[in-house]
Amino acid sequence: MESYIQFTNQSQGRDRILRATQYACALARYMLRNDPSRKDILMKLQSLQSSMSSGRKLFRLGNTVNSVDAAKRTLLLSDPILRFCLTVSNLSRALYFICDNVLWARSLGLVRDINKERWSLNATRYYFVSLVMNLTRDVYLMAQLMVQRSRDRQYQHKVHQHLNESTDVAFVVVPQLDAFVFLLIECLKGNPAVALDTVKNVCDLFIPLDRLGVYQTSEGVVGFCGLLSSLLGILSVLKPHLKIKP
Repeated sequence: MESYIQFTNQSQGRDRILRATQYACALARYMLRNDPSRKDILMKLQSLQSSMSSGRKLFRLGNTVNSVDAAKRTLLLSDPILRFCLTVSNLSRALYFICDNVLWARSLGLVRDINKERWSLNATRYYFVSLVMNLTRDVYLMAQLMVQRSRDRQYQHKVHQHLNESTDVAFVVVPQLDAFVFLLIECLKGNPAVALDTVKNVCDLFIPLDRLGVYQTSEGVVGFCGLLSSLLGILSVLKPHLKIKP
């Protein structure tokens, strides 16, 4: 089982590259949609986007096992908040991948007697729950970092000096807001992994929100957010120290 999980983990980099290409095509199609002279390019982009989507589904066939295994490991975390958020996130991802695999089998004609719309909607819901749990984890970690940093005497002196030197009228009137923003920025600078993961999850959140009709945007916004989150995902693979833990 461990060798199988290690093998499927090696496909994550390829999946992120395909994902970036898929959403780059979506963004390009949106930007060229009103140009009648680019019909051939739009068709090619649509074909490439579909190919990338199909390729990603093939790479994700083993991700259900990975997600279940990750949920078993997060159950051992000592922090109850992290344990709850990450376990629910991993189980939701496992259910999402199951739905995704069923839809992939239906597209190949291997499974026919299923409701495509219902399975697609359920997959989006599970994906949404997973993202919300990941974002909750990010906020919780950031809050912990801010509390720890605020207790540092050296940092307290730094904040006091910053407030005395601030020339912004709004910050002078509301010094607590200035101190909070300053603390947040300092924590983000010192913990880029948390910052990148938060931005990535926020970008990804627009995708299920649009599909569920909760907050509908445009194909261009979805394409841009998907592309940005994919590039951040690739960065976390290339630079392991930028991958959030746990």
